[in-house]
Amino acid sequence: MSYEKVFQANKTIIGTKQTVKAIPKNLVKEIFVALDADDRVIQPAIQTAKEHKVKITFVESKKELGKAVGLSVAAAVVALAV
Repeated sequence: MSYEKVFQANKTIIGTKQTVKAIPKNLVKEIFVALDADDRVIQPAIQTAKEHKVKITFVESKKELGKAVGLSVAAAVVALAV
């Protein structure tokens, strides 16, 4: 279900750095975080999302998350844009 939601999204923001920049600007309604990603990579996005009360959804695989947004590489964090 979560991958499907990402796949069907009109606008996404891919990557931790881009997500962390977008959250304080109120451009994000939900983030998807891959559980198999390194903690040091995903923690900034999780912390920023919690501070700004953005919904966080955890998914199993960064490879599948990347695939859901049309990448041929893995994605640790993907945000659904407003």
